[in-house]
Amino acid sequence: MLTSVAPHLRKAALLLALIRRELDARYRGALLGRAWPLVTQAAQLLVFTYLFSAIFKVRLHLDGVGENAATYGLWLFAGFIPWTAFSTSIAQGATSVIVQQNLIKKVVFPLALLPLVPIFAAFVESLAGFAALIVLFGVVAHTVQPTIALLPIVWIPQLLLTAGLAYFFSALTVFIRDIPQALAPALLVWFYVTPVVYPSTIVPTQMAGLTRANPMTFIVSSTRDVVIYGRGINWGAWLLYTVVASAVFAGGFALYRKLRPAFADVL
Repeated sequence: MLTSVAPHLRKAALLLALIRRELDARYRGALLGRAWPLVTQAAQLLVFTYLFSAIFKVRLHLDGVGENAATYGLWLFAGFIPWTAFSTSIAQGATSVIVQQNLIKKVVFPLALLPLVPIFAAFVESLAGFAALIVLFGVVAHTVQPTIALLPIVWIPQLLLTAGLAYFFSALTVFIRDIPQALAPALLVWFYVTPVVYPSTIVPTQMAGLTRANPMTFIVSSTRDVVIYGRGINWGAWLLYTVVASAVFAGGFALYRKLRPAFADVL
């Protein structure tokens, strides 16, 4: 039994080392270091908070906070964190194979780890955002919702969905180099059909079906439920989206595994 577990432990240790190297390389020499993702999210937060609360007059009420710009800012931040982790992972995961050509030709290297590195690196960065959100909410609302303990459960379908898409796009990018460029506008459209900057209650009836079918709608809404509103998880919806995300993961990984033998020849 130990013999069968040992290879998986070595792969896990290698994955952790690759994630650490990725994070170190990304911010090496930067004055703010790993604080940059939080700074970037804060800048986006300020822009969208001003745009939607001051110009478009979007109003939200939170118990213990009331209805003001801080209310919308907290609500917005809770949606930005999972979306940023998702979109960053997909964009960087798509190029995870072609940027590591030196590793592709190493027969003993487990290539299945490459698309996972940017995903977990983005996930680690998002933890700082969640920590900041919980502290800010505690300061403004004078409470911390006990339901934040459910956050790891919300992350399960998100990680499965992200990994499946990363495997899918990273495999295809080896053969079709236009995919990373095409993903930029696709993710922009996906962002605006996900209720990140606006509440799902204002979505027109004819678009409501598309919004509900979007798995990121569930992930963003569930994040807000457990962190901001103190609500539990909709377990029926969670099971449905976890099954969907698992299917995406299985399909993406199957394609990656099928195309993997040709990577070295193409690169």
